Amino acid sequence: MKVAIIGTYPPRECGIGTFTRNLYSAMQCNADRQMQEYEGFIVALNDLAEGYAYPEEVQYTVNQHSQEDYLSAARYINVSGADVCVLQHEFGIYGGENGVYILQLIYRLEIPLVVTLHTILQNPSFNEKAVLQEICKMANRVVVMSRKAIAFLKDIYDVPDSKIEYIEHGVPDFRFNQQETKREFRLEKRKLLLTFGLISRNKGIETVLKALPAVIEKHPDLLYIILGKTHPAVLRHSGEEYRIFLTKLVNDLKLQKNVLFINKFVSQKDLFKYLHASDIYLTPYLNEAQITSGTLAYAIGVGTAVVSTPYWHAAELLTDGKGLLFDFNNSNALADILTDLLDNPQVRMEFRRKAYEYGRGITWPKTGDKYRKLASEVSLEEVKPDKKELIPFDIMLLPPFSMAHIKRMTDDTGIIQHAKFGIPNLKEGYCLDDNARALLMTVMAIRLKNNSTAADFCPVYLSYIHYMQNKDGTFRNFLSFNRNFLDKVGSEDSFGRTIWALGYLISYAPNDAYYQSGRMIFRNAIPAMERLTSIRSIAANIIGICYYLKTNPGDEEMMELLHKQTGILRKSFEKHSSPEWQWFDNKLTYDNALLPLAMLHAAEYLPDSRIMKIALNSMDFLTEVTFEEGYLSTIGNGHWYEKGGERSKFAQQPVDAMASVLMFHQAFLLTKDSAYLNLLFTSFMWFHGENDLRLGLYDYETCGCCDGLEQNGVNRNQGAESTLAYLISYLTVLSVYEEYYKQRTANKIKTVRKRHKISIQLQKQV
Repeated sequence: MKVAIIGTYPPRECGIGTFTRNLYSAMQCNADRQMQEYEGFIVALNDLAEGYAYPEEVQYTVNQHSQEDYLSAARYINVSGADVCVLQHEFGIYGGENGVYILQLIYRLEIPLVVTLHTILQNPSFNEKAVLQEICKMANRVVVMSRKAIAFLKDIYDVPDSKIEYIEHGVPDFRFNQQETKREFRLEKRKLLLTFGLISRNKGIETVLKALPAVIEKHPDLLYIILGKTHPAVLRHSGEEYRIFLTKLVNDLKLQKNVLFINKFVSQKDLFKYLHASDIYLTPYLNEAQITSGTLAYAIGVGTAVVSTPYWHAAELLTDGKGLLFDFNNSNALADILTDLLDNPQVRMEFRRKAYEYGRGITWPKTGDKYRKLASEVSLEEVKPDKKELIPFDIMLLPPFSMAHIKRMTDDTGIIQHAKFGIPNLKEGYCLDDNARALLMTVMAIRLKNNSTAADFCPVYLSYIHYMQNKDGTFRNFLSFNRNFLDKVGSEDSFGRTIWALGYLISYAPNDAYYQSGRMIFRNAIPAMERLTSIRSIAANIIGICYYLKTNPGDEEMMELLHKQTGILRKSFEKHSSPEWQWFDNKLTYDNALLPLAMLHAAEYLPDSRIMKIALNSMDFLTEVTFEEGYLSTIGNGHWYEKGGERSKFAQQPVDAMASVLMFHQAFLLTKDSAYLNLLFTSFMWFHGENDLRLGLYDYETCGCCDGLEQNGVNRNQGAESTLAYLISYLTVLSVYEEYYKQRTANKIKTVRKRHKISIQLQKQV
């Protein structure tokens, strides 16, 4: 049998990685140390772009923030000859919101799946619950490590009991003598307390420190070792703030001779030496929400006297005399327990004996036997047949996300406007339109993909916009390559697109500096917003205002302007529309989907049924015109489509395809009708050959997008506008996955509630 195991893996310093390595080794041989007919390999998750120096069993790696890597990994596993896949699940080790990217991998597996759950939340967010439910739905078996976890899965996540397997956390089978290890560490004259693991605030170490002065009065030879590095996520967001706090507390309590910090990630062998050397092991976590604790399992497994707060795993594991519990944050109670245990070595030894007896049953070789048996059973089962029916389009069709052409087109001033084929045309300089689109795209890429290139370029585009703003709030549009202004005031269209991008930035700013800069430019432009007359510039401005209101919902001035400008579009629609022509003008021209898109955004904020009706009617009309053949055929700018006339099919522009993608996306968000997702994806496939010429516009070599569909073929120039339209559409498609999962879960909840309501009504009738 061949098993593929997915998870983090050493040398990445991660508790899940240690578990994955132990599981892999344990499945190689049985409890009698006999090799089995078993093959296995690891698919490892990377959190660093450069990866790690993995051992040979790691045959494939996945960048946790790259959606494409998950798809490639699925293909690799499917052709590897593996019979079963075993997935280690923890929300934080997979990319996307709440680790949603892993769903794309498991949906495409063609072999049975076993999932080990390391975290199960009692009060999950909507998305956390949706993600975990989908994982459990796709799994043939779900492994948990505590009885409490079984109840959570059944009661909260609706996982059937037949899917759930209880296999306790394994423990390495190291055996050391306590006195010998104490001598090795030169601690034979000390009474040793120990806490180990990745350090973060929820570990509650300060509770122990506050208890120590009272204990040290009777046992001055006591030493408390805090073994472990600061958690990587804590380091990224808060640095060593918590460790500095603990160090200061040690100094304030004058515990310097009784507390030792060992700030490193030690080997398993050294870890177990410390465990064997310790007299008491402590897990003083601050709240109950810990369904599995590997550190606690290790301490019990080696036969250590354990004292812990009653978090879920501890409350379950430390029964029958295997340890003692004290209340959260109760340093006085802990001091009493520690003093009593240190005063009575016989009592302490009895705890150690019971823990050791229990630990003999959960050593990794025995745990490996259970996993191997489970994998053998599951390998005979079918892959879940509904995997291919969950989404209305296939993300496998997308090429890898790349900003290579954008990087080529961007310098320290901004993004170059045009290109000759894939080469920037410096003679044409820069324009506000494209730098606004580029700002929008980079904020999306940072938000959805944590893209480092986008993070580097985002301030460049924002700086360009700031540079082009006039004192009266308007913007210049064109700048030559040698940085000379080429106009005094740009077009209304360029103004509207800039407000759209600034509104999006304000709503999803990656940091406060960008938020404040964007808001300043946005606010300075308000007087100019009120003077707009072009319906497309007004439409773009409306979208920008709506994004702005997401983070500034109480801004009455902007709400009033939204009312006013939406009213202008409404009146334009009422003036020009008829039963056969549901549109805002007597002709369809460029960027047409922008108009219904603006009304869809406005409908989120304005309680006027006419707005939503106009949005849907105009969208349906445009869809009927542009999807006549079942694929997107945008209005070409060879000549416009006038009411009663004929439309031009050529000189189709990428910005029109992008506007259609965004329009159907917003329609889906408002209506939750999945039919719009099919239209969205079909619109996106315009870039990849689902168009009138059956020719793709995306250039896989340059990672740029061609400038349009001409009657004789594709315009092979790759200007900024075209590539940005493609990338904005691409990122929108990626975002749809998470939103679609949310909608599916919400629909399930509605169905259950509806059935429950009907049931109650029937009971009342009876």
